[in-house]
Amino acid sequence: MANHTGWVDFILVGLFSQSEHPALLCENTENVTWMANHTGWVDFILVGLFSQSEHPALLCVVIFVIFLMALSGNAILILLIHSDSRLHTPMYFLIGQLSVMDVMYISVTVPKMLLDQVMGVDEISAPGCGIQMFLYLTLVGSECFLLAAMAYDRYVAICHPLRYSVFMNHKVCLLLASGCWFLGSVDGFMLTPITMTFPFCRSREIRHFFCEVPAVLMLSCSDTSVYETLMYLCCVLMLLIPVIVISSSYSFILLTIHRMNSAEGRRKAFATCSSHMTVVSLFYGPAVYTYMLPSSYHTPRKDMVVSFFYTILTPVLNPLIYSLRNKDVTGALKKMLRAGKAPY
Repeated sequence: MANHTGWVDFILVGLFSQSEHPALLCENTENVTWMANHTGWVDFILVGLFSQSEHPALLCVVIFVIFLMALSGNAILILLIHSDSRLHTPMYFLIGQLSVMDVMYISVTVPKMLLDQVMGVDEISAPGCGIQMFLYLTLVGSECFLLAAMAYDRYVAICHPLRYSVFMNHKVCLLLASGCWFLGSVDGFMLTPITMTFPFCRSREIRHFFCEVPAVLMLSCSDTSVYETLMYLCCVLMLLIPVIVISSSYSFILLTIHRMNSAEGRRKAFATCSSHMTVVSLFYGPAVYTYMLPSSYHTPRKDMVVSFFYTILTPVLNPLIYSLRNKDVTGALKKMLRAGKAPY
């Protein structure tokens, strides 16, 4: 009391001195703070591909080269389809739509990933995460239905060639493409707002290189089992309808090819359909793994590898599949190159 005028120090006996597990209490306090700050749009941290690599600089260069190849390959294919009158058919119109989707598809994730690696940044804001998730879901859903429309186009061309111009006229093509974009956007509008309104309190680290729904849901501290079940049913429906259309179309196509007397006709039909079936396999295989298999089959590392395949590699492979195995496209490319070399 005599030393009171000398500002004697006080001792705070706080929560941690009363706890048997102070470290755990500290971690929980951080989680509560993160949950409380969620309404203030706290940034997420993307723990992406580069953190898992022993040579991140080399991986960054490889992904940048793949990105340029995807952009240039799809851009050339779009240019050829637009400029060459021989490619102004429903089949190539739908292939052009696929190339547009692939360009947007890879541009949603890769530029930010590369820019963050170069600048040493690994954060993404909550609104930015929501926008990325919406665009990605929209493009995945749109491509899912577009592949079904392409299978229907091949069915009409091979099984009903005399009525092809009636069943697949310009108006029908526009309706099919618009329907694919619309159904894809429904998927984005439906899943994105629900996912982003969950309270996140486990961590700010998304164990992925972009904001994919399953990876973001892992951060939620609330019970997401009902939503995951509804999302599973939605994804099953969105995958099941196109798969039924594709399977039915190719069943009729195979029967028609079997009945053909012309060996040349069979070869041409198989060549056209095999390209599309390759693209379908590349897309639907990883999509089934990501959105239809139970969570017990998933690990962050597996999810990143699968997502890397169909998010980054598939947009590169699609234009190669449709150009290298297609005489019309290679002919249009040679014609454009000859025109470019012609003297003025």
